[in-house]
Amino acid sequence: MEATRQIYWNVGHGVLIPMYLLAILAIGSIVYNFIKRSAVYKQGKSLDRYSDWPDRLNIALKNVLGQVKVLNSPAGIFHAFFFWGFLILVIGTTLVFIQTDFLHPLFGIIFLKGTFYKIFSLALDIAGFVAIVMLLGFLIRRFIFKPKGLETTKDDYIMHGLLFAILITGFVIEGFRMAATELNQNPELAKWSPIGLLFAKAYVNMPESTLLAMHKSFWWIHLLLVMGFFVSIPFIKFRHILTTSANYFFTDLRRKGSIDTIDMENEEAESFGVSKVAELTWKDIFDSDACTKCKRCQDRCPAYNTDKPLSPMKLIADIGDVAFNSPDANLIEKVSKDVLWSCTTCRACQEICPANIEHVNKIIDMRRNLVLMEGEFPGEEVMLAMDNMEVNGNPMGMGFASRGDFAKDLNVKLLAEDSNVDIMYFVGCYASFDKRNQKIAKNFIELCNLAGIKVGILGKEEKCCGEPARKLGNEYLYQTLASENIEKIKKYNVKKIVTTCPHCLNTLGRDYKDLGLEIEVEHYTTYLHKLLNTGKLKISNKEALECTYHDSCYIGRYMDIYDEPREILSALGAEIKEMKRSKAESFCCGAGGGRIIAEENIGEKISVKRVKMAEETGVETLISNCPFCMTMFEDGLKMAELDGKMKVKDLSEVLIERVEK
Repeated sequence: MEATRQIYWNVGHGVLIPMYLLAILAIGSIVYNFIKRSAVYKQGKSLDRYSDWPDRLNIALKNVLGQVKVLNSPAGIFHAFFFWGFLILVIGTTLVFIQTDFLHPLFGIIFLKGTFYKIFSLALDIAGFVAIVMLLGFLIRRFIFKPKGLETTKDDYIMHGLLFAILITGFVIEGFRMAATELNQNPELAKWSPIGLLFAKAYVNMPESTLLAMHKSFWWIHLLLVMGFFVSIPFIKFRHILTTSANYFFTDLRRKGSIDTIDMENEEAESFGVSKVAELTWKDIFDSDACTKCKRCQDRCPAYNTDKPLSPMKLIADIGDVAFNSPDANLIEKVSKDVLWSCTTCRACQEICPANIEHVNKIIDMRRNLVLMEGEFPGEEVMLAMDNMEVNGNPMGMGFASRGDFAKDLNVKLLAEDSNVDIMYFVGCYASFDKRNQKIAKNFIELCNLAGIKVGILGKEEKCCGEPARKLGNEYLYQTLASENIEKIKKYNVKKIVTTCPHCLNTLGRDYKDLGLEIEVEHYTTYLHKLLNTGKLKISNKEALECTYHDSCYIGRYMDIYDEPREILSALGAEIKEMKRSKAESFCCGAGGGRIIAEENIGEKISVKRVKMAEETGVETLISNCPFCMTMFEDGLKMAELDGKMKVKDLSEVLIERVEK
């Protein structure tokens, strides 16, 4: 007998009309209810997330079909294989439709036969089995061994129940059909449907009339369950099938960490920042519908993991709650100020989010409203630091005229005296005024001298890049400082900037572009890496060093610089023992988001938690690459009572000890 089967066996082609009517009604329900939801998205401001559509489509297809971001987490394996299994079932159902309702009646074509049909049957059976096993994995994780912080709602019960019912009834139907047909008439073909065969053998002793009646009953039950699945999509978390997929298309194609620059001179602006739903963008609201509440963002958030009130997952849920239920309510009151001030803007939430949600800029926008409209800061020490930046160009309050004093005895040029240099070193506030970080600035200049690089600095003309002020919401102060820095840099016709501060790197190299600075900016780790690779710096000794390396958020997740610092350390003879949170999953030091100038009064100190992670590696040296991290870790070691047991060194300090002089 030829390998094939009769489509609509036992139920007859008379089911086509009611089946298609139900399908049309179900799809119509999806469209109608998403149109209603889109009215809520439209409360937000316009935002172009449609241009460059080929790039967007490529990102969407890669993430939807390849489940790339989903697979960033161990639990994502269950989701990915469930998705691929379900996708194969959908493709199989579509092939049945194409043959039975289009090609065969119109052209007499039957392609579901022979070897292709055998492969078709086997693929669908395996796909259905894999989907059920993965769904069981979901069930065990969510209802039996539930991870801390995972919220379970009625949506989860409905989703699990409905999907199980659809998959199981699919095999039940197949079993009844095979028991009545293939099991005795074509046993060789039955082997190509191994799961259906198991069900068929369970029914082998049923009378034929019972088999036919049960098959027809379960066929209709299965159809109604599928239609119920379609109808439920807009109302429960099933909607992420569409919204999360769309959110990949709506990806922010700008450089990571980009922030919208406010026109502070816009006299028509009624307010700055965000306090109401109408001040969000439509994408901000759409994010709340794309969220799957998987809690990956929460698991990686340094604030949440040190007992602070911020949960990125709950923040997005709160925005959605206001948008859909009380759009005139004050968002900041709903979210709470402590939540907003707790964020370190480390991007751990966004890096891991499988739904492509943008958490950080929402927080910054609400901070902007607090600062620019309410004059509110997280503490008096922040207000003082802001005043210091405004008056002296640095948050410490040190006299601006002494900014370049640390370099008086070094072979470095002041650009005001001689601008003929290879690179301008943007020193930053901490390397200019903090004695511990001044050593790093001196090391970098000395290393450049050894490589024959002429270095220039702005000295007293340099001001804070403005990053802490901006991340805390003071866009006006940021733009004031940035404009003054840009004016000086352009004045001296600078061709390349190198900085030892990752925060300065991001600000000068990305944010300043909005204000007219188009100059290459590089972090000292990648710059020194090039000097070593080109032989301009030569290693004189490879003294053994066991260490662990901390990936600063602002060169790691923001700039994807992971390998170069490690390659430098390895070339110097260092053995790196990685912390349990490293590279893209590195744990913040606690200083980002302007928190470097704010007291940490809630929960455990983030820096303490991080140095304890370093202690767990069993090494005595923690390597850093950021003045903020250096400052936080040295304080963290004292508070963790590890001072003397472990020390923090900058990458430049290891290098300067081991190069030819």
